Amino acid sequence: MFLHLADFVAHALDEGPPRPAEDSEPPVLMLHSIGTSLHVFDPQATALARHHRVIRMDLRGHGLSSATTGDYSMSLLARDALALLDALGVRTAHVVGLSIGGRVALQMAAEAPERVASLVLMDTAAEFAPPEVWQQRIETVLAQGTAALAEVVMPRWVVDASLASSRGLRRMLLATDPLGYAGAAAALRDARATELAGRIACPASVIVGERDIATPPALAEALRDMIPGATLTVIPEAAHLPTLERAEPVTAALLGHFAALAPQPGAEGGLAIRKAVLGEAHVARAQAAATPLDAAFQEWITANVWGGVWARPGLTKHQRSLLCLGMMAALGRHEEFELHVRATRRTGVTADELAEILLQVGAYAGVPAANSALKIARRILSEEAG
Repeated sequence: MFLHLADFVAHALDEGPPRPAEDSEPPVLMLHSIGTSLHVFDPQATALARHHRVIRMDLRGHGLSSATTGDYSMSLLARDALALLDALGVRTAHVVGLSIGGRVALQMAAEAPERVASLVLMDTAAEFAPPEVWQQRIETVLAQGTAALAEVVMPRWVVDASLASSRGLRRMLLATDPLGYAGAAAALRDARATELAGRIACPASVIVGERDIATPPALAEALRDMIPGATLTVIPEAAHLPTLERAEPVTAALLGHFAALAPQPGAEGGLAIRKAVLGEAHVARAQAAATPLDAAFQEWITANVWGGVWARPGLTKHQRSLLCLGMMAALGRHEEFELHVRATRRTGVTADELAEILLQVGAYAGVPAANSALKIARRILSEEAG
């Protein structure tokens, strides 16, 4: 998609499972490195999009986003990302940033902490190389284009430049608008750690390549130490841009970050999932109505069904909702079927999908079962539409 954001046109991708009408789960925003594009995250976005809404953008002057003249700043690039979230109706997001993308993510968390649910900071730092290094790159790229930087940056970006993925990164660099590269380089030149000191408080994971010479592990350790509770993962045999060359361990580290944030198996996590699917009001009514006869049963289903089965990562919430609707209709469990029809606004199941499920029920469990379920579904959807 292409969106007008302030003074430039941004290119972005919005991926993931179907989104429910009442979507309370923050999506993942991914911000790439200087001289590349949103495609630097292709392997990780594919993995994350199974369970999360994933938003990727080409930074100003990169990929298919338009460039503007002059120096950029970290605050400007952070405002660009926040403007994209605003345009998509997103209040809060988990932000994953690589290199300059990580520094932009930090700026977002410092300037708009209420907008950032958590951070994944990959091969980045609070402060980068000496300013004169970036000034030299600015002058070079404006005079000669990004091709003049290829032999300088490629040995820093990857371990093996002969790989197909490395050649792809080189193509991304060559396709970057010189104005965009120069503007972003100015943001790196002027970034200071003092802008961030004591301002980052959200959950954070720091990831770095073992052989990163641009932002080496020592800088990653310093970044981890400046953020309370942050963790550090070092990717073996990886350089500055490991997302393609070392895709599997990077993806595993990224998934680990979100697994740590997800509701955990058991009673507490089960209660969170139960509320997310059925709604807090329904769960509150069920708990208030519990008696000595069924209190233990309520605790059991919360801990073992919601906190055991629904907490498993093998299927999405949307997929489990589809299965419940089909099974409850086929078995004639009308009270439970009604409950899960009402939950569709939170699980993302559409009316068209529900119609297909009940056709399947009619074919394999019988027309009477499907007909009864259709009557219930029509009533509920009509009530909620009105």
